[in-house]
Amino acid sequence: MDFESKANAPTATDDIEFAQPTTTRKPLELLRDTEALLRRPTVATLSPILPPKLSDKFQASSSLADDSFKELAEIDLDTISDFELRPVRICVGFSFVGFGALMILLLLLYLNTFHAELSTGEKIRQYWYQYVWFVSLGVTGMFILGREAMRPMPKRRK
Repeated sequence: MDFESKANAPTATDDIEFAQPTTTRKPLELLRDTEALLRRPTVATLSPILPPKLSDKFQASSSLADDSFKELAEIDLDTISDFELRPVRICVGFSFVGFGALMILLLLLYLNTFHAELSTGEKIRQYWYQYVWFVSLGVTGMFILGREAMRPMPKRRK
């Protein structure tokens, strides 16, 4: 009987070196390729069973998505400066504030229309969770806008 451990025995897998990728792909190229790998078989599967008019529109939107993602993949994310993202951040902040305000308005409209029999305290007790969510969205948007207002502007050359 051999009681010695065979864990130290050399095997063929100890000396394997994995091949390194020759080129590193950008994240937007990976997004384009992944989306295309999911979309193209779906379009090919659904096109024959759709009505002809809808099938044509479906394939046209697929080719439009190809063009859009091709254009998107050409963007170099490293060249985008912080200052160029400022308008986008401001729009996101306004979107949060506006969506929060709109949802509070819709919540109040819903409560006054469908639950008019409830008192103000009962409405608050039953729907406080939604109200807190919508107010939090608005406050988040205000924080984003405040952060952008306090961000230093780059100095202009004369």
